Amino acid sequence: MNYNKLFSQVVSRSKASAIRELLKVISRPEIISFAGGLPDPDLFPTKEVSDIMGKVVANSPKEALQYGTTEGQDCLKKELIKLLKQTEQIDVTPEQLLVVSASQQALDMTARLFVNPGDAIITACPTYLGALQAFHVAGADILGAESDEYGVLPEDLEAKLKILQAQGRPCKFVYLVPDFQNPTGTTIPEERRLKILEIAKKYDTFILEDSPYRQVRFEGTSPRTFYALDESRSHVVTLFTFSKVFVPGFRLGYIIGPEEVIRKYVILKQAMDLCTSPILQLATAEYLRRGLLLAHVDQIIAAYREKRDLMLKTLEEIMPKSVSWTRPEGGLFLWLTLPKHMDATKLLAKAIENKVAYVAGVDFYPAGDVFNDMRLNFSYSSKEQIVEGLKRLAQTIKDNL
Repeated sequence: MNYNKLFSQVVSRSKASAIRELLKVISRPEIISFAGGLPDPDLFPTKEVSDIMGKVVANSPKEALQYGTTEGQDCLKKELIKLLKQTEQIDVTPEQLLVVSASQQALDMTARLFVNPGDAIITACPTYLGALQAFHVAGADILGAESDEYGVLPEDLEAKLKILQAQGRPCKFVYLVPDFQNPTGTTIPEERRLKILEIAKKYDTFILEDSPYRQVRFEGTSPRTFYALDESRSHVVTLFTFSKVFVPGFRLGYIIGPEEVIRKYVILKQAMDLCTSPILQLATAEYLRRGLLLAHVDQIIAAYREKRDLMLKTLEEIMPKSVSWTRPEGGLFLWLTLPKHMDATKLLAKAIENKVAYVAGVDFYPAGDVFNDMRLNFSYSSKEQIVEGLKRLAQTIKDNL
């Protein structure tokens, strides 16, 4: 049977994740990997989760093991509303919030909800690879707005919007990861956020704010979210996830936005998976109800801060002077830039020979046209692995300068 003639156009626009494919290649134990975006499993609240899961099944078996509502279990939504008020000073109603299977589903749903093949959207350049995948599959025409050490440049964002306006094409949305961005680790200051929000309103589009890392801040003060800055509550849709601050295996996240938009998400989700796992929602609700999350986040912050500091210190000591990198105030990643004549994709094979791995930066660019960057993760590896892995990486770079 020749299935190629039967596949849809969506399949032709799909391509494998560079990170997921790489993880299969570098799974050998002797390779030190900075490639994934994995939390440190030693920090998972295993005991608490084990206790809660048992009690959820014992106390609420019918609700935990039955189908749930598409919108999300009421007990979890109640806790999420309290959490948003406590941590972000954001007030939302249950109708403005949807529970989803982590933020990757939210990205896929957003693309399906707003993008027809050929529609224009704008992202930062570079930006999160998983978002680019979801948008490409939907057939989006993705324009990249240039960035600096403080995130996307408002002037270039407006320039891109002007180009679309002159072409008579609307920008469906502007996608941003404003806090400790994946892949660069940069954070958009509040003053710049206000400018970006003003520009979005001027050109009649909205900001899709992806916020997986926001709570993992090591130093400084958090700027307000785009959602909080938008007093009209009409030009921002925000995505949150528990994957980086609780357990990624639960695949649990949520969307907040205008009620009319959330209702469309709900209808779309009904056709996708009916509902997010009720038992995992109930367990997470109980974890929040017990007040365990913020104390756990403090543990994560302390551990990841030490690892970030060690990575920065080691880079400073051993990297060639022609190599530069970002200095994130939180999150899981930093962004390393090689001299312009070097290709991080070609260098990767030699790095793997030296038993170290990273993600080449080219796949984080909408146009795939920049080759001398790489993303390094500092959350997963041990401190000893960070030092030894960076030594191997530095030697690989020096051998190929």
